Amino acid sequence: MLKAFSFPSLVYPPSVLAPRYVVKMSAIATKNTGIAAESLGVKPPAHPTYDLKGVIELALSEDAGDLGDVTCKATIPVDMEVEAHFLAKEDGIIAGIALAEMVFNEVDPTLKVDWSRKDGDKIHKGLQFGKVHGRAHSIVVAERVVLNFMQRMSGIATLTKAMADAAHPAYILETRKTAPGLRLVDKWAVLIGGGQNHRMGLFDMVMIKDNHISIAGGVPNALKSVDQYLASNNIQMGVEVETRTLEEVNEALDYASQSKTSLTRIMLDNMVVPLPHGDIDVTMLKEAVELISGRFETEASGNVTLETVHKIGQTGVMYISSGALTHSVKALDISLKIDTELALEVSRRTKRG
Repeated sequence: MLKAFSFPSLVYPPSVLAPRYVVKMSAIATKNTGIAAESLGVKPPAHPTYDLKGVIELALSEDAGDLGDVTCKATIPVDMEVEAHFLAKEDGIIAGIALAEMVFNEVDPTLKVDWSRKDGDKIHKGLQFGKVHGRAHSIVVAERVVLNFMQRMSGIATLTKAMADAAHPAYILETRKTAPGLRLVDKWAVLIGGGQNHRMGLFDMVMIKDNHISIAGGVPNALKSVDQYLASNNIQMGVEVETRTLEEVNEALDYASQSKTSLTRIMLDNMVVPLPHGDIDVTMLKEAVELISGRFETEASGNVTLETVHKIGQTGVMYISSGALTHSVKALDISLKIDTELALEVSRRTKRG
């Protein structure tokens, strides 16, 4: 039996805790959150149970432990106020501004945050794109959690933007290969970067993958079982089936032509064949797209990189999914500095800003 874990409570008094940011099936509300409406220009994806407030609390709690920020307590007068500036140390797409405001508000609702950019905007190396003013202790306590979220989200958004532009006219999707506990945050960053979301989890779409097909005894059997399950439980949702060969594509099409089915999308998995010197052969993928001929949505998966995605996008496939958007993210370098002049001097010396 699993044991229940109790996390140490934050060191902040209950009076400074903000209302809970619980993301249900409708988009997050801005009312009574202390978050400027313009900061939520790109709203988080819908989820029936995800507790964004809880994720923020956990991030702050793992930092604070049972004693809080002992360095702040030792060095910073409790009533001192300062102003700190966000600095970009490399070019990219900024993401996580709305989430940063939630963190600041959780730590200390009296903090004042101003931005010259919004989620999804381009930033360049050396740009000061936001500032926060208020109690020095609160700013320093929030700093690393804010930056951890923003750097990861900005890295995801930056890569997503590059891949979405290259994939056109196809749409770029992420996968469920997200950091555990950060599913909604990672997928939010994809939206900010101009991508689209694949299924959020196991609950919002039927996705028949290779192991399901192997256990069911083939594509037709798997599709038939899904159709029977959805009908008997009066469930309506999208159904995707993974195919690995042209034979499996034809099996899916034959089944759909003879049966009433909920099938909506066919995944064309690993039909992009890598060639020497980084090139790819998309002949099989194009043939599969032509076989389907618009009867169902199509999705290419496998061997998708920034270098290959443009050629894949020219095959006529509707969607291209890439796990690399979230599982291989490189954080965008961002800092929060009180002494910005010294920070910039150090950045110039180290060629990082």
